[in-house]
Amino acid sequence: MRFVRYGAVGAEKPGVLDAEGGLRDLSEEIDDLSGAVLADLPRIDPERLPCVAGNPRLGVPVGRIGKIICIGLNYSDHAAEAGMEEPEEPIVFMKATSALNGPNDPVLLPRGSQKSDWEVELGVVIGQEAKYLNEDNALDCVAGYTIVNDLSERAFQTERGGQWTKGKSCDTFGPVGPWLVTPDEAGDPQNLAMELDLNGAAAQRGNSSAMIFTVTQILVHLSEMMRLEPGDVIATGTPPGVGMGMKPPRFLQEGDEMALRIAGLGEQRQKVMRDA
Repeated sequence: MRFVRYGAVGAEKPGVLDAEGGLRDLSEEIDDLSGAVLADLPRIDPERLPCVAGNPRLGVPVGRIGKIICIGLNYSDHAAEAGMEEPEEPIVFMKATSALNGPNDPVLLPRGSQKSDWEVELGVVIGQEAKYLNEDNALDCVAGYTIVNDLSERAFQTERGGQWTKGKSCDTFGPVGPWLVTPDEAGDPQNLAMELDLNGAAAQRGNSSAMIFTVTQILVHLSEMMRLEPGDVIATGTPPGVGMGMKPPRFLQEGDEMALRIAGLGEQRQKVMRDA
């Protein structure tokens, strides 16, 4: 099934898509797509639910996200374009939850930004508390999959000292969505085509089959070090084609438009603006 949250910022309601892609209101069944609900998402016939009129804004498809955990350099060809060695174990960093943004909301370049960059990534949403997972049970804790644009201000990230988090956590730098797709519908997380277009031209093209560390391996690794909780989002790395890897490098500018797609998980579209 394909779940969404729709409505104004801070007032999103839960919904689900029907077979034709129409939006149905789920708010009479559940309060939100968050917390314990993610461990037991409703299996309901969308045709029984009321249609939602118009074309409402889509928000982040998961509520009350506690952690955004990101995996760096998880595609060998992306590590090569970044001029870095493939990691021997997953590179883990955090992205502030204040960076969360709807899948089609504008992306705001922070003051002083000269090197803001794009990264299409497969997002994994945790559905139930998990610790010390193994390869046999790791995927059991997954509520579903989504798209994450792990936007990065490269100068903040690599030229100003400290941790990568500084360049990853600018306001609006975490678009998530449009849908939360359950594992049975998403299929094999290690065989999903991924792409990002910039102003209508191909930028990133890849497939999750090229991950250095699989979703299963990432979950096992993270659960050794921290408790994973319902609503946590894991961004699993990006394929090649980011701006810093172009020759010469090409970074986001006001007026640019990004379109991100992952097979079966929908599409994001964002226009780039300057922050006030």
